[in-house]
Amino acid sequence: MAKAINEVGYWSGVAAFASTLAFVVVQIMQVAGVLTFPLDEILIYGTSLCIVVPFILEILALHHLTPRDRQFWTHAAVVFTVIYAVFVTANYVVQLATVVPAKMRGASEAIALLEQTPHSMFWDYDAIGYISMGLATLVAVPALDNIGFERWVRWSLIANALVTPLISVVYFYPTFSNTLLFLGFPWGITAPLFMLMLAIALRKRRTPVAAA
Repeated sequence: MAKAINEVGYWSGVAAFASTLAFVVVQIMQVAGVLTFPLDEILIYGTSLCIVVPFILEILALHHLTPRDRQFWTHAAVVFTVIYAVFVTANYVVQLATVVPAKMRGASEAIALLEQTPHSMFWDYDAIGYISMGLATLVAVPALDNIGFERWVRWSLIANALVTPLISVVYFYPTFSNTLLFLGFPWGITAPLFMLMLAIALRKRRTPVAAA
């Protein structure tokens, strides 16, 4: 069973890494003006939505492959991951299934409340989601060994957690701009990095450990 969890955790982490990297590329292309509506929004929300399930499974695998005396930390990481998943899934499904089609029909005024614009309700949903992801990486740190490859995984998790305050500023600063968006650019490096490194670490964990 542990080997199956290893493989699920590894491939889920790789999928989360690939989806996050795809999102970062799409975001850069949008800011550069290469992508325009509706393709930019479809790709941004679509790639973001693709992160959710693989990331949940990656963190869940970490929990089940962690010794009992450290499962408090992985359990906390699972909780924050679920918070992330609920808020961003609600946002991206609404944007893809309701907002984008309405805007394409020219009926954007009717769904203005649902649109993710700076400081809107769904903007805040997105903020809560990614702040929760940052907290998940922070509380997961003690679950990893401070030796060998896992030491580097710990540092990748810490790096992502340290970027979370910058993400918060991007979301909640009173005036949003593309210049402000670049403040959160380090996340485009730390997020895919920790997902990939954690995936590799999960594949290396071979000892079956029952979850608490």
